[in-house]
Amino acid sequence: MYHDFSNTIGGLGLWNETRPVLLAVSGGIDSMCMADLYRRTGLPFAVAHCNFHLRGEESDADEALVRDWAAGAGVKFHKADFDTEDFARRNGVSIEMAARELRYRRFAELCRDNGYVALCVAHNANDNAETLFLNLVRGTGLKGLAGMPAEGIAPYSDGTRLVRPLLDFTRKQIEGYVRARGVAYREDRTNAGTDYRRNRIRHLVFPVLEQMNPSFIRTVSEEIRHFAQAEAVADTYYGSASASLVSEDGEDRVISLVELLKREHWEYVLYRFLEGFGFNSGVTASLSDLLKSGRTVAGKSFDSRDYVLLTASGRLIVRKKTPAGGRGATILTGNDFGCGLRPADDAFTVVRGEGTYSCNGVSFCVSVVPRADIKSLKQPAGTLLFDADRLKFPFVCRVWKDGDRFVPFGMRGRKKVSDFFTDLKYDIFRKAGAVMVVDTSDPERDVNDIAAVLGERIDDRYRVTSGTSSVVVIRSHLI
Repeated sequence: MYHDFSNTIGGLGLWNETRPVLLAVSGGIDSMCMADLYRRTGLPFAVAHCNFHLRGEESDADEALVRDWAAGAGVKFHKADFDTEDFARRNGVSIEMAARELRYRRFAELCRDNGYVALCVAHNANDNAETLFLNLVRGTGLKGLAGMPAEGIAPYSDGTRLVRPLLDFTRKQIEGYVRARGVAYREDRTNAGTDYRRNRIRHLVFPVLEQMNPSFIRTVSEEIRHFAQAEAVADTYYGSASASLVSEDGEDRVISLVELLKREHWEYVLYRFLEGFGFNSGVTASLSDLLKSGRTVAGKSFDSRDYVLLTASGRLIVRKKTPAGGRGATILTGNDFGCGLRPADDAFTVVRGEGTYSCNGVSFCVSVVPRADIKSLKQPAGTLLFDADRLKFPFVCRVWKDGDRFVPFGMRGRKKVSDFFTDLKYDIFRKAGAVMVVDTSDPERDVNDIAAVLGERIDDRYRVTSGTSSVVVIRSHLI
């Protein structure tokens, strides 16, 4: 086993390194095996151990074993103590995830502060097979099928090199080596239970599969290598495809649907594009079905934790989420009008007379002119005309609310503003930036009854007629 380990170290480029590596050693059989093998190479190294204080005296005994081993080997020993349960509780994560984050953050700090060239961890072939099956249970693409790589970047680090020199060795090989060499190690009693998903796969699933194929772990390891090669090919294809499909619009990422659907493997390209922003496979499946159905694509939205995906006309837009609220709206501190506006959750601006105002990221100019000065009722985009006897000061401009409705100019019946947005192919971002003009002169008026969608359309009941003497003109533009 040492001969094969030496070849692995050579393949990782460590034989030519004069700087030490950092070995992550828990005291268990895998990491103690790795430590003994690395010591035999004669290469410089140090040892790091994390005491998570989850098993009382057993955790302290693990620490003592690793400390004594490092002293016997004459190498530097680093240790860290964590209140893992408190960290998990405060951050709302499982004990497993808490321990993972704590140890990798500490290892990255040690590598950075001490100049260690790499962090070595003791994942083996069995661990890799377990990871593959865990990924399958959760749902995964080729990346998950490719298992853990022999080297990469350590989690929660700013570039710390991570290597796994035992990845090609099975647990049976490790057990045989440790027995033959008399390497001391400690058994974590929690590994024998089935409380954790990985343990259930290890103790309940793998024994059945090994009955069917005694070389099951070796077979899976070979398949993982094939999957990794397939992923590399797919990466190359996606990199080439995305270069012509994906563009930037400010902070947004935009993908052309016309160009996407020309691709032979467009569903995979879509999956990879969305995966990079945290969208799950369910979103990809829903969007793929929509694109294949021929139904209207524009106006749909999907959420990941940090991003929103919008389907617009001929394109997909991914935008980072921002805190809720308007963009520059004036917020009143009291309910000045009996129109259902609540300062706690509504952005609105009171228009008390002529002047320039802003609301929800839209700047607009309000003026009052004689009807005789209006030569044509056809005005430039963004300009609205109201009968001044109908829309009286003060009135309010506010953000759109679900349930808003009006009688669009030229129509007779009421229409939901949401349906009006659909007719205009408004996307989710334009909806969020829309501003409603609200008449507050009638205290009995329905709170969802609006006088206009600013910059788009007035309510027909406020139109300028032959009997109009004065006109309220509102000209708007984005800030």
